[in-house]
Amino acid sequence: MNTKENLIQQLGLLPHPEGGYYKETYRSQGSIPEESLPEAYSGSRSHATGIYFLLTSDSFSAFHKINQDEIWHFYDGAPIRLHIISKEGVYSHHTIGRNVLAGEVPQLVVEGGDWFAAEVIGEDTYAFTGCTVAPGFDFKDFVLPSGEELITLFPEHAEVIKKLTHH
Repeated sequence: MNTKENLIQQLGLLPHPEGGYYKETYRSQGSIPEESLPEAYSGSRSHATGIYFLLTSDSFSAFHKINQDEIWHFYDGAPIRLHIISKEGVYSHHTIGRNVLAGEVPQLVVEGGDWFAAEVIGEDTYAFTGCTVAPGFDFKDFVLPSGEELITLFPEHAEVIKKLTHH
């Protein structure tokens, strides 16, 4: 049976700045030149990237955003509640898991430019997922704001922002 400890060890997962653990598993050989990308990008990007992402119930993935669409894939463990604040300031949350009869979805897309955070549903457990990003992920596209910065943008969502930011 999988445990968070053996997944971290066996797959070589590393701490992620937003919370949780990750390992890049795929980066396309082909790339998109900067001049073919929207203004938000500096430099070229791989066509796509993929990671393993493990989140535990004693942590969370803090609100952040990237320029790219990000597809979440559920693999194992407890479900995740993914919180999204759209570019227009609309808040929503979704449950990523395997129990589709209970309204969980095994895959979910977060649109590029939307703010999002995630937490494991349950105590003393983990969620093992994967994320695919296109154009490929680059830390140049990663924005991890303080709670104060995000509350300035979306004061109506202060409660969830305070809960799911690191500072």
